[in-house]
Amino acid sequence: MSQQPNNVLRPKENALAQKPEAAGAVLNMQKKMLLLPKKPTSENSAPASKPVLGAQGPGIRSATTTAGGMRPPLKAGPGSSSTAAAKLQKPLVPTAAPLKKAASEFVAPAPVASIKKADAAPTQKPSANAGAATASSNSTSANKEKGKTENQPQKPKKTWELNNFDIGRQLGRGKFGNVYLAREKESQFVVALKVLFKRQIGESNVEHQVRREIEIQSHLRHPHILRLYAYFHDDVRIYLILEYAPQGTLFNALQAQPLKRFDERQSAIYIQALCSALLYLHERDIIHRDIKPENLLLGHKGVLKIADFGWSVHEPNSMRMTLCGTVDYLPPEMVQGKPHTKNVDLWSLGVLCFELLVGHAPFYSKNYDETYKKILKVDYKLPEHISKAAAHLISKLLVLNPQHRLPLDQVIVHPWILAHTQ
Repeated sequence: MSQQPNNVLRPKENALAQKPEAAGAVLNMQKKMLLLPKKPTSENSAPASKPVLGAQGPGIRSATTTAGGMRPPLKAGPGSSSTAAAKLQKPLVPTAAPLKKAASEFVAPAPVASIKKADAAPTQKPSANAGAATASSNSTSANKEKGKTENQPQKPKKTWELNNFDIGRQLGRGKFGNVYLAREKESQFVVALKVLFKRQIGESNVEHQVRREIEIQSHLRHPHILRLYAYFHDDVRIYLILEYAPQGTLFNALQAQPLKRFDERQSAIYIQALCSALLYLHERDIIHRDIKPENLLLGHKGVLKIADFGWSVHEPNSMRMTLCGTVDYLPPEMVQGKPHTKNVDLWSLGVLCFELLVGHAPFYSKNYDETYKKILKVDYKLPEHISKAAAHLISKLLVLNPQHRLPLDQVIVHPWILAHTQ
């Protein structure tokens, strides 16, 4: 910000008033002074210029990446905006063409001008009118700069294609396609590339389901939810660029245990992480509807992440009728064909807690009819090695009436959770 130079000198305050009777003497003195050479004084010399250095604010700090892969908001210094920071920093992950970028509100700072001050003259306080004029001038200058920035053409959006990636080994196989390890060539960033075949999706009439999965997952930002960075497609396939979870599925980790079950401490850590992610989803009126070990991945350092959103739905009214999910994890209201709410995820959380501690689902049977009967009767038995605190939490989640299940905000502070996670 610049301010008006103060070149106006005030009259000398120590000048004496002249008396009329001394006018003649003064006149003679002035004549003598004209004959003498003039010596420079502070009044008849140009004021020295003292440039004022503009102090810039602290630079924009780059965002760090958490264990779950989520980039926190950029912290910007004074005079900067978060949007500007996002533009200045190179992204760590590819961004898809369909994702819209918010318009920048960054205003370039005005150049710092040198301010001239009179050396000999005392500093004069600006008047109120002068201050208002300066503020008006600065405001006009800032608006012009902002207008120039907003009118600048935006960079073209990145369009992804298969040639942008080096494809590695297969990570998994699904009903409509496969998942491969991949690396983006330019940034060398490792991702998981999920490939879906359009023909199989069309034959199964699940186009809406796939579209909904992409729309929901691409907007989620949570350390315990797998990121969907971007997507693209060609004539045959749809490609989802996903966060890579190097430790595989929770199901494989469970099967790799000596007794095919986790101890109570590790189980409590997983349940707490999943509970945190479900709280995030439910606050946004998203019901997952397919919680199970196969849909949970383990990222770096074994961090749990919800991976598959194929059966997820965004439902502000919280009433659904679709029978979906896995048989062993179906809640009673789905089995009965009744409308269901986000409380179906609470039931699945209880089933998962049981399976992590025991090694199999609580209502597992050789045929579906027997499983359905056990679910409707809430018929399960806990082994003796399960602690009373863990049994209490499971009993509060596996409740026939959806409204009587323990809410997520109480699950996360349950004594069994706190005893093993603090």
